[in-house]
Amino acid sequence: MTGHDSDAFRVAYDRVLAKWPAGREALTVPTPFGETRVNACGPRDAPPLLLLPGGGGATSASWYAQAAALARIRRVLAVDLPGAPGLSRAGDRHPRTVADLAGWLDAVLAGLGVAAADVGGHSYGAWIALHHALRAPARVRRLFLLDPTQCFAGFKAAYLLRALPMLLRPAPRRVRAFLEWETGGARLDPDWLRLQEAAAGFPSARPVTGPRPAPKALRALRVPVLLLVAANSRTHDPQEVRGRAGALLPHAETAVLPGVSHHALPQAGPETLTRHLTDFLSAP
Repeated sequence: MTGHDSDAFRVAYDRVLAKWPAGREALTVPTPFGETRVNACGPRDAPPLLLLPGGGGATSASWYAQAAALARIRRVLAVDLPGAPGLSRAGDRHPRTVADLAGWLDAVLAGLGVAAADVGGHSYGAWIALHHALRAPARVRRLFLLDPTQCFAGFKAAYLLRALPMLLRPAPRRVRAFLEWETGGARLDPDWLRLQEAAAGFPSARPVTGPRPAPKALRALRVPVLLLVAANSRTHDPQEVRGRAGALLPHAETAVLPGVSHHALPQAGPETLTRHLTDFLSAP
């Protein structure tokens, strides 16, 4: 990424971050995979909530629409993924396996002084969060999955075909065209959209991928789970995601978010999204 592109990304990132509540803190946590940027808000003595963004250029800043409400009941800790767009700094090693990602998350929690946390993720971030809960259930109090990809159902072929040009040769106009297609012409926050476009020039490492979690492992998970699927998602079949999760997870609450697509989350989520999250996290 050139200096100009880097400057454009930082300007766009800071503009979205400005939508967070006053009192937000920027933390840097050392891990075996470089330094992780954590954007934090809420009382320092409140129960911790770790938030993971989606892939494809999403960053911790994208949680701005929920940050204020969540910070009333939690210490919100939103991370930028290693090797992805954001303000985390890559180290000599890059995560290559699910075990690496779990080790990275363990290091982040340890660096924050957190023994166990509520954990939430969107899309690819939900995939990471679910794998972490399966590997280290004692570190996850509650888990919410926001339109998770590759957890309970595969991608639709039409989605992959549409995404391919953007993935092969990232460019701002391709990012915008793809997001406008997937969100069905919904109004998107122009600052958030500029950040997504700026992320197209970011030198990202290849993300860790892998199979969907095994049904046997999902049936054994005792962590309370909230699954929220986007009714208009073009990424996968929302009802298939909800049906499989409900059948496999023993302690899952599931709901459909009407009138919203996969990539409009979490920043353009309906008010019901915030209510679902706060009710779930506040449950006894």
